[in-house]
Amino acid sequence: MLDPKKVKLGICPIGWSNDDMWDLGDENTFQQCISEMKLAGFDGCEVGHKYPEDKTVLKHMLDVRNMTIASKWFSSFLVDKPYEEVEAEFVKELEYLSYVGATAINVSEQSGSIQGMMDKRILKDKRVMNDEEWDRFCTGLNKLGKLSLEKYGIKTCFHHHMGTVCQTVEETIRMLENTDPKYVFLCFDTGHFTFAGEDPVAVLGKFADRVGHVHLKNMRMPIVEKVKNEDWSFLKAVREGAFTVPGDPDGCVDFDAVFDILDKANYEGWIMVEAEQDPAKANPFEYSKMGREYITAHTGLGGEVVLK
Repeated sequence: MLDPKKVKLGICPIGWSNDDMWDLGDENTFQQCISEMKLAGFDGCEVGHKYPEDKTVLKHMLDVRNMTIASKWFSSFLVDKPYEEVEAEFVKELEYLSYVGATAINVSEQSGSIQGMMDKRILKDKRVMNDEEWDRFCTGLNKLGKLSLEKYGIKTCFHHHMGTVCQTVEETIRMLENTDPKYVFLCFDTGHFTFAGEDPVAVLGKFADRVGHVHLKNMRMPIVEKVKNEDWSFLKAVREGAFTVPGDPDGCVDFDAVFDILDKANYEGWIMVEAEQDPAKANPFEYSKMGREYITAHTGLGGEVVLK
């Protein structure tokens, strides 16, 4: 059972409105999204594209629901752009996140990313960095991590992600081994490791002490097999339902093992339900409630929220 004094339970808005394909969930409003999150029993969330750009408006809308922001995605281009340019954008996000009470920023290296390309095979067309690019990437991450933690008290949590230069366990290990553990943490994502053909439990067992933020995704493996066999893009995989929430019987991830490792490692921070699905096929409120009820039953987090 995870300690509710150390671990908070949140959910990402991507189940209501997709950040890569804006037509998915375009009908769902920001206020509907955060109201349903709270109704389902969550105390926090990440930032989506429908959230107010005005940080004072965002904080007010969350405060009245007794919610807070946990973190936000940040697209870094440390390999392909000058570091100073990346840092300037990073600082803007940190100022926003600091005001709304976030504890983490989820950095994803988007240099050469194919995650948003419909015509790219997610398992075959990804970019592979050379040694010089790896050095630039890790050096930049260290600088961003030091800045975010020392000036804002916000952890830089690197998000391994399908279609990016840091997708596999091997690439994630190389990143961790070449960055400073004081400043660069891991945004551990059960779904992306599973999608990449890796065992997320085995990875977590090795690097639990580096985890600063957690994304809980479940995977429908018959869909993932189609991705492999039919050379789908990441976006097609999302549309076809590769991802789902913890507690969905269609999923395959061993979340109990994940919870156990995090508990033994004395993890402190947020665990977030994050499952990008087509809301026309997977009702966001129903699936968020499914995920919360599963996590509460298996960890005690989330309290007892009874909705009939």
